[in-house]
Amino acid sequence: MGRIVINSSQYEPKPIIGYADQISVAPGESLNFMVSLDGAATFDAQMVRLIHGDMHGAGPGFKEEEIATTTNGTYAAFKQDTYPGSCIEIDRSPKIDQLANLTVQALIWPTTPCLDREQVVMSKFDADKGVGWMLYLTPDGELAFRITHAGGASTEVVLPGELTTTVWYLVSASFDDATKTVRITRQTVRGTYSTRVLYTAPGESNEAVVEKKVGTDLPDTSGIPMFIAAKNRVTLSNGRNVHADVFNGKVDRPRIAARVLRDDEITRAVFEPQLVPNIVASWAFEANLTSVGVKDITRVIDSSVNRIHGTTRNMPVRAMTGHNWDGSEYCYRHAVDQYGAIHFHDDDISDCQWEPTVSWTVPDNLQSGVYALRVYAMVEDVREEDYLVFFVRNSPGVRRSKILYVAPTASYLAYANDQFAADAPFVEALAGAVPHMGEMDLARHQHREFGMSCYDVHSDGSGVCYSTWLRPILTVRPKYRHSMTNVWQFNADMHLIDWFDRMGYPVDVITDHDLHRDGHSALDGYKLVVTGTHPEYYTGGMLDALQSFVEHDAGRIMYLGGNGFYWVTAFNPDDPRIIEVRRAHGTEAWSGEPGQQYMSFTGEFGGLWRHRGRAPQKLVGTGFIAQGMDRSSYYRRNPDSFVPEAKWIMEGIGDDEKIGDFGLEQGGAAGLELDWYDPNLGSPAWAHVIASSEGHSRLMLEVRENGSLTVPYMGGDLDPNVRADIVYFKTASDGAVFSTSSIAWCGALSHNDYDNNVSRIMRNVVERFTSDKPLP
Repeated sequence: MGRIVINSSQYEPKPIIGYADQISVAPGESLNFMVSLDGAATFDAQMVRLIHGDMHGAGPGFKEEEIATTTNGTYAAFKQDTYPGSCIEIDRSPKIDQLANLTVQALIWPTTPCLDREQVVMSKFDADKGVGWMLYLTPDGELAFRITHAGGASTEVVLPGELTTTVWYLVSASFDDATKTVRITRQTVRGTYSTRVLYTAPGESNEAVVEKKVGTDLPDTSGIPMFIAAKNRVTLSNGRNVHADVFNGKVDRPRIAARVLRDDEITRAVFEPQLVPNIVASWAFEANLTSVGVKDITRVIDSSVNRIHGTTRNMPVRAMTGHNWDGSEYCYRHAVDQYGAIHFHDDDISDCQWEPTVSWTVPDNLQSGVYALRVYAMVEDVREEDYLVFFVRNSPGVRRSKILYVAPTASYLAYANDQFAADAPFVEALAGAVPHMGEMDLARHQHREFGMSCYDVHSDGSGVCYSTWLRPILTVRPKYRHSMTNVWQFNADMHLIDWFDRMGYPVDVITDHDLHRDGHSALDGYKLVVTGTHPEYYTGGMLDALQSFVEHDAGRIMYLGGNGFYWVTAFNPDDPRIIEVRRAHGTEAWSGEPGQQYMSFTGEFGGLWRHRGRAPQKLVGTGFIAQGMDRSSYYRRNPDSFVPEAKWIMEGIGDDEKIGDFGLEQGGAAGLELDWYDPNLGSPAWAHVIASSEGHSRLMLEVRENGSLTVPYMGGDLDPNVRADIVYFKTASDGAVFSTSSIAWCGALSHNDYDNNVSRIMRNVVERFTSDKPLP
């Protein structure tokens, strides 16, 4: 996927921007708001309940309710910086502070060996102080070692020869104090499965070495942080070390010795460091791989007697294939020694680590719902604002409604800050037009320090598999217009929140994060559970909770979206505000490297739930069949809508009436992404297919996992499979499921001042599903 180039001086980040440090809070709990302000000294804050966030001209418009709270007021603020890029910061130890002789080595797999900057492999160097040593790649992709003393005297030795992308190398640099000599070695490690390029080119050497007398000694690096895959840029006043010059690619088995190692010892230190004298640290990234994921995932283990461990910064990708991966095992749990690599990226972010600006404790009487702190300031005589979104759930055991809405926050994170408009040509193909790019899209594209979505690729081309809440997420904002459609995810779901508010139905709110944490108990006491428009990313525990709710509690589910319950998702057990997605064998924006489809958080296989035996059809009767962004269509009633068991759903709807030939989402209720009824994948045989959509264009394409061949009639104009099926079924416990199978469904609810057949069907189902009477 290519990237467009935009003049960075034209589009700058928002002058005021921020985020809440919690996704979901209950009365009595507190959260912090991190605000960055550039161009003014103070801002005003107002707590609001969000009701409708879509600014579409044909819709009801933006709606919010101001909340009276002592948190409202004026606050001082300043511009807060973000430092992306992943690395490892090594624990402080005198063992590595004052080395007279030194060998550092690692196996590296560079993904962008040539950049407009240096890329550090290993360092004990402080750029601000100008002191230390580091092993790095030059902008020309050559291996180099630098020694710098206080005062700026610097010596550099370069090993000629550009490294090749995604080829493993065993690299080392040594310093001999007796002879004042630096020696750099490079050995190509061509694993049949682990290296992209199998053969050696004519005239190329798999081994290279350079020695140079430098006439200096190693500096005293006491008090200077040591990093793997970066160097220290500056130490902030709060003691936090800020890194720079991140290495793009994998690192495996880094070592440091207190003497000059022979070439045979450098090779031996890879697998048997305990047999090599004077090894100071021997980091084994595979040491904390377990059957349930990477234990203490931010920690890296030093297997030497010195136990000089380290901590990752900004979540580099763990459980990655190493230099010795032989293709025999795709699951790292079964071959941990072959998964000793970590993949670093210069645009990783897991936590912006901004200073809190506003704190708030949720009052006891606040109703459950979708909230935001509205922050605004006058910057150069222009009112600038931002909304810092979060969700309020009830206190444990409190139920104020029969209806529970589950906000799909895992999906919000998967799409957070996506770069579809700039980086994804497939979106233009699906939409049949150039995506809309607003000023904030352009600024977000040019200034990527807030990280990307799990649909994007890193600067080195590898897929983004982690996403975090702890950053400004511009796509989870009211008033935001998505580049791919008018609205997507958050503001599409606000169509539903607005409908419940307008119809007068009280609704409790929880999030995916709450459902994942609390499981079935989060649903206890409710009669009806309602999804958002696109609950695509789910964990096994969340699926279990919904299944048990219907099967054992006589619970009812209204699945009001499309492409739901699709991707296997994992929450970081140490910090659930971070999710993980490993893409494999689905309709996907990128594909992972071979052998890297198992979740580092949980140890489970990623990809589609369908390929794990849990197709969405089993849970809600329908599953993903097609996607297309050009226009939406409508539904027609099927014979099943007239049977006694189901005709109540269509009460007030004409026999031949088009259902949803209107709406804010591309002009119809059936569009964007569609699901269909498929008994082969588990749709209940007794389910009723109430209505099906028709009239889709050739850009509404059937998903690739649904067939083994690519055929020329996969568009909606020719493919009969391309449709959204409205499905209803009961279970033996008097539980029930109603599925509309389209992302665009909720966008039709407000049409004609909420007086329309989509809204009528919704009322029919909500009233019957919340009734205490048995279903017909």
